[in-house]
Parts: sequence; C-alpha cells; structure tokens
Amino acid sequence: MLAFAAVLVTGALILVEANQEKELTMRIVWLGLAYLGLLTVAHLAVRRWAPYADPVILPCVALLNGLGLVMIHRIDLAMADVKMPNGETWDPAASKQVLWTAIAVVLFCTVLKVLSDHRTLARYGYTFGFAGLVALLLPGVLPSFIAPEINGAKIWLSFGAFSIQPGEFAKILLMVFFAAFLVSKRDLFTIAGRRVIGLDLPRARDLGPLLAAWAVVVSIMVLQKDLGSSLLFFGIVLVLLYVATERAAWVVVGVVLFSGAAVLAWRIFGHVQVRVQNWLDPFVDPYGAGHQILQSLFGLGTGGLFGAGLGGGRPDEIPEANTDFITAVIGEELGFVGLSAVLLLYTVFALRGLRNALAVRDTFGKLLGGGLAFAVAFQIFIVVGGVTKLIPMTGITAPFLSKGGSSLLANYILVALLLRISNAARAPKSTPKPRQQQPAIADQFTVMVERPR
Repeated sequence: MLAFAAVLVTGALILVEANQEKELTMRIVWLGLAYLGLLTVAHLAVRRWAPYADPVILPCVALLNGLGLVMIHRIDLAMADVKMPNGETWDPAASKQVLWTAIAVVLFCTVLKVLSDHRTLARYGYTFGFAGLVALLLPGVLPSFIAPEINGAKIWLSFGAFSIQPGEFAKILLMVFFAAFLVSKRDLFTIAGRRVIGLDLPRARDLGPLLAAWAVVVSIMVLQKDLGSSLLFFGIVLVLLYVATERAAWVVVGVVLFSGAAVLAWRIFGHVQVRVQNWLDPFVDPYGAGHQILQSLFGLGTGGLFGAGLGGGRPDEIPEANTDFITAVIGEELGFVGLSAVLLLYTVFALRGLRNALAVRDTFGKLLGGGLAFAVAFQIFIVVGGVTKLIPMTGITAPFLSKGGSSLLANYILVALLLRISNAARAPKSTPKPRQQQPAIADQFTVMVERPR
C-alpha cells in the first residue's frame, strides 16, 4: 500500500507539470524519491518497533501527506508568475514541506522507539496537562513581537525566521491528561443527578472539570481570538467524556456552555463578527473580507463533479491556498469525486484508529486512542466546513495536507501514538508456560535397592 501511494503521488506530480506545459525536470524525481525514501524509513520503523501495528493507518497518512505535497507544488507553479503586492517573488514551499516531513518522520521513529508501552504516559498525565495548558495559552499572553497577530488570531510564536504553533502540540498533551484523569476519576462522572427531559444530568459538584475546560476555551477566545482551536479542543473534551461515561448529558451540557461562549465572543470581538458575517453573506464585502470564501466557492463550483484536472485550476486566485484553503484547491482540480476520496481517506484513518482503541485492553488506551482518532476527523470537518461555508471559517489547517511544520510534526507524533496503541491491541496474548508437573508416586517406577553387606 505504501508503494501504491508512492506511485500515485509521483504520477500526480508528473500530471501537474504536464498540464502546466512545463518541461519535466529533475525536481520531480527529487520530490518523488525523497517522498519514497521517507515512507520507507517510516515503514521500517514500524516493522522494527511496532510489528503488530495496524497496517492501514500509515498508508493513509502517507497518501494524504503525498497529496498535500502535490498540491503545494501545484500552487508553487501557479504563484511563480504572479506579481506579489510588495514586489517580492513567490517563495516555493514544496521543498520546505519535504524537509518538515523528514523532521516529522524522525520524531515519528523516535516516539515509536522510546515509547514501548503507551500506558507509561498515564504516569505523567498531570505534567502533560500543565505543559499543554501553558502551550495553548502562551501565544495569547506574550507580546506581539513574539506572538504576532496573523489574520486576526494570536496562535503563533515567532523567533526570527522560525515560527511555531504550540497549540498543535498542546492538543496531544491535553488528550493524554484527560485520558489519564478520566481513568482515575471515572466514578465522579458516572453518578447521575437530576433527570430532566429524559437526560440524567450530572451533579453540580461534578461539573468542575467541564467548567475548567470551558474556562480554557473562553480564554482562547479572549486572548487569541481563535474560534477554531477552541472548538477543536472542547469537542475533544466532550468526546472523551462521552466515551468514558456513555452519558449523552455531558455532551448536551458541554454544547450549551460552548454555544454561550461562542455567542459572547461574537458580541465582543469584531474579528469573530466578520467571520460570522462572511458565513451568512460573503457578498456583503466581495472584494474585502468575503473575498477568500467567495473564491473558494467559485473554485469548488468550477471543479464540478470530476474537476478541472491536476494543473488545470486557478489556485492563485484563492488567498492562503496552501494552508487554510488547500481543500478548496483539491475540490477545484479533482472535483467532488476527488475531494470525497480524500475525505474517505480521513474516514478510514479515523475508523481504524477507533477500532484499535476499542480492541486495546486497558481503559487509558481506549480513551487516548479514541481521542486521537477523533481529533483528526473533527479537525478536517472544521476545515472543510469552513471552506464550503457550512460553518464559519476557523483558520486551522488540514492534517497532513496543508503547508506547515507545526501541524506535520504534531500529527506524525499523533500517528505514532495511535500505532503504538494498535500494536498493543493486535499483539498476541502472551501465555505463561505450563509448569511441569511431577508424576504421581503410584505411577513411578519401583527401584530395587540392595542392602549393603
């Protein structure tokens, strides 16, 4: 399956060059060989340190990563002839994406090598929780020269030419914390309170963890003005609560709390008001705030059912095409069928992750595996929902597809954790060796012993 993914990606790179009427250069060979080499390293690491891991998860990730590389290269070709507003030339991102993928694969292999048992993470649950909370809120409290505001949101830390989005890593750290916390305090969340409209609501004194998560979400909205990260984080918390307790009341209470916080953010922050207005009617400001979503919708409409073909679209017309709106470029050039195929890859990835989470024997592994698989599925739902105007735009990136080092590094760590959990779920049970029983005295041979003279 990995070889099949490599063939598809290399063929797609050739089609992009051919449809752009470019001569085939060694650049395609370099990108294809680099991609194949990185996949080979990842495959050998899995075979060495997680031999019983799910064989479908890594090929899905490899194909998604490869398609993202193809689309980023496609956008580089389209933007090469575009004059930038400040007079600068377009900086190609495909080579940088390969470099970030290489670093991500190294992290992937390191996690598989160092973490021999996923249950070890539960011992450091509170430490991970504190670190994740600091990473999540840090951009909102630091000054602008370290945490600049980009497109209305403060989610980046900038150090000269290097920048990082700590929220991508905080997502994993906080999932480890909540999984460990719910395992140790599960009884607090299973006790029912009053019954209202057929739902057994939780007791008021048991709402503390949920209210703490809600307070973190509100802090993200206030300090960072980032609705996407807050929605993703709170959604993961609610799913972990539901998986741990099997009670829908927690989800209902959580949705009500988040809806109230979202309405409050809409009333207070102009940035959120603009995004909601673009969601309701982007034609109010078609050449300003609504330009990005309108170009996305026009691109999806141009793609139609089967798309304009690789290299046949106009991704240069969509702002931030290689990050927030890369799925719109896929929809334009591969059509509804191609975009649906990409979403099916995410679906297969999430289903395999959830299946392995159900199969693993320990409760911590079930919660952590379920949370990791759901996080990827929910994140791509938020991304595609914003691109297609199903929900307001959020500004988060598509896992494995979009350009960006932070997203790739964090998501490859996530995949390594999922493979470690699946290895524990699929490994054969070790049976203790049967003890050799001594034969009964009656069954033993009689030995004649002569009396010494």
